[in-house]
Amino acid sequence: MNEDTSIITLKNINWRRKGKTILNEVSWEVREGEHWALLGLNGSGKTSLLKMITGYQWPSSGEVSVLGNVFGKTNIPELRKSIGWVSSSLDQEYQARANDSALEVVMSGKFASIGIYDEITDDDRSKAMELLDQFRIKPLANQFIHTLSQGEKRKVMLARALMSSPKLLVLDEPCNGLDIHAKEELLAAIEKMADSPVAPTIIYVTHHIEEIVPAITHALLINSGTVVANGEKKDVLTEARLEKTFQVPVTVKWENDRPWIRIKHLLTQK
Repeated sequence: MNEDTSIITLKNINWRRKGKTILNEVSWEVREGEHWALLGLNGSGKTSLLKMITGYQWPSSGEVSVLGNVFGKTNIPELRKSIGWVSSSLDQEYQARANDSALEVVMSGKFASIGIYDEITDDDRSKAMELLDQFRIKPLANQFIHTLSQGEKRKVMLARALMSSPKLLVLDEPCNGLDIHAKEELLAAIEKMADSPVAPTIIYVTHHIEEIVPAITHALLINSGTVVANGEKKDVLTEARLEKTFQVPVTVKWENDRPWIRIKHLLTQK
């Protein structure tokens, strides 16, 4: 394998906390040109994996390499500058910053800061406006972030994540809390972004397989800290594997290169 094409490599990752195994022998490789969906129930280990990748959590055993940087031999804070992050929890960071405009929020992404504490150049401002335009929210540039709809805020956060030109972009349940129209608008923006030849590698974390847009090429399923399956999405997102992952009986139908799930029947109360 050419190491230059490896974006994420996890080898035999184990993580235990207070005597409990959270991740068990997890191996996963993400290569350049791939976009991945990460799916599992709450408590399955998704968040722990994300923390491993960003260096906020260290495995009990195993090896981690991100963007060619072997953990234990690299500057983690410097590496994080190459990783963009979008999640609903990031919105909360701005709730106390009522006077930040959408443009200012995007520009703060250059420094991965909440607020701007460094000098902004004309080039920075121009790039931020281009990103707002990319997500079709340029007219909102000077509006306060707290006045925007949830869908508009999430697009601002996507633009913010791209401000530093990251090589890896983690989208952690980005559609959480959005209505169906706002969700489909955001997914369309993500699809367009992911399909660009200069797009960063995307890790899309979700509970909902219908959010896996066509540009997402691969999927990893995890249950109770163990990998159920990983690989090309149509090989992974089968009924049997999804039932093992989500612990409910399901059927899966593909339409327009998107998977849709249906629950066969209600679970029986024990």
